[in-house]
Amino acid sequence: MDTRKVAAAILVFVLLLGVTAKASVRVAAQEPARQMTIVVPYTEYEWWMFAWGDNQILCHIFTDHEGLPTVGEAADACGEDLAEAWFYTPPCQNPSHCPGVYLHLAGTQAKERQVIIQLPPATVWVSLEECELVPPENRCPSLPTLVLTGEEPLPDESIVAVQGSYEGEPFYCAGDVCKIPLRPTPLYGAAIEFWADSSYGDSSEHFTAQVRVIDTGVMTAPGEEGWYIDVLSSQWIGPPLASCTRYWEVFPPVGGPPDWLKTPDDSLLLSSEDPYYYLAGRLISQGLVDVSMCPTNGLLPNGYADTCGLEKARPMVAAWQNQFDQRILEVARETGVPAQLMKNLFAQESQFWPGVFRVPFEFGLGQLTDKGADSVLLWNPDFFSQFCPLVLSETACSGGYLSLRLKDQAILRGALALQAKADCPDCPAGVNLSNVHFTVMLFANTLQAGCAQISRTIYTVTNGHMPGTVSNYEDLWRFTIANYHAGPGCLSYAMHGAWDNRSEDRLTWPEVSNYFTDTCKGVIPYVDEITH
Repeated sequence: MDTRKVAAAILVFVLLLGVTAKASVRVAAQEPARQMTIVVPYTEYEWWMFAWGDNQILCHIFTDHEGLPTVGEAADACGEDLAEAWFYTPPCQNPSHCPGVYLHLAGTQAKERQVIIQLPPATVWVSLEECELVPPENRCPSLPTLVLTGEEPLPDESIVAVQGSYEGEPFYCAGDVCKIPLRPTPLYGAAIEFWADSSYGDSSEHFTAQVRVIDTGVMTAPGEEGWYIDVLSSQWIGPPLASCTRYWEVFPPVGGPPDWLKTPDDSLLLSSEDPYYYLAGRLISQGLVDVSMCPTNGLLPNGYADTCGLEKARPMVAAWQNQFDQRILEVARETGVPAQLMKNLFAQESQFWPGVFRVPFEFGLGQLTDKGADSVLLWNPDFFSQFCPLVLSETACSGGYLSLRLKDQAILRGALALQAKADCPDCPAGVNLSNVHFTVMLFANTLQAGCAQISRTIYTVTNGHMPGTVSNYEDLWRFTIANYHAGPGCLSYAMHGAWDNRSEDRLTWPEVSNYFTDTCKGVIPYVDEITH
């Protein structure tokens, strides 16, 4: 017997055994899929598309809902050309002389299909014990405890352990609750990774949290005791996080943000009495102000109020600019977008007149444009997923904004503009104030979309840096405001210039401002007005 062949055979066998063993380990380690299959009955509707000219069947469309097929369903079955022809075919008065195509319901059939249902996964929530945070300071009298609470949504299963690491140090807690005493951290905070193990045989997603614990004695008057506590995590269930902090992975300033980034406790603290000549002109034009004593009826040729007109309109100007404050405050509390920031932005964009006058095709308190509608639909997926099915089919919306046909994207943007449009000839002031109050939330969502867009822009400009590592909370909001007003092209160019000529790995508003082109420099005083 050739001993070399025997040795080689043994070696191959050992290697194969090792591979098999490793494969078995991998299979055994695979977590069970959280899904179940059910059989669902439904009614299938068969539609035939005919040409009016010769009644020739052009195609068959099958749907699973009552009513006519959608344009998207028609396009999928018959092609875009026939779908468009059907959409634009007018009602036929004389079938022998009608152009275009029409649909006929050929029949229905009861059917069944298997549907795979994804079961909800286990999760973990983050909260604090021994301290109730009150934004914006988030001060605790003593060091609190971070509480990680596992949740198993399946009725016959439970959380068996919560584990993770705190700044690289592993921790493990049996059961569904894990309590971690906090300790002082640097200004940039401390990282925590955590997850839950389920009796189902799998684990939750691995979540993260950034926790900042700062002694108030360092930042406040001598003798002041306590700790500033901030937690950044998607799983946080305490007071609302400052909006956009998770997009940017950045903490607000210790002790709270500047006034222009605050949300007060009472809407009265948002009150203002600024002398808006444009707003006064609109109120005068609507006949809401008596300017009979003014030589020129209180108006300049451009539609703004003159000095006399403004003086007569001042009481109404003050009342008008403050009537949206309560709604702004409600939206700020729900979204985390600072209330004072929204008020300042509305003042700059429209002087609180939501109707179209100064600039065509810009709508609402925040003057929504076609590009602005495109931005919120693209960069705010939560808003898109809620708004899109109100206009298009759920099937069309399922793939996100970029998956839509260009025509459907345009339809969505148009629908969003109509939502923001407040002009109403039959309303007492010429604008629908109920609609204005409703769309405050739209503009908050648009600002959140801008936060996400800024995050991606900075990540690209800096070759992979997260925004919070190269900028601060206030400047990131300044970038977002600039992006809202001037667009991503102006801001991206300026950021590239500032980053390419940097002395350190930082992006600050003063440095970026130096690199705006002449066409874009108008954004600088715009940002300064909002952030003063």
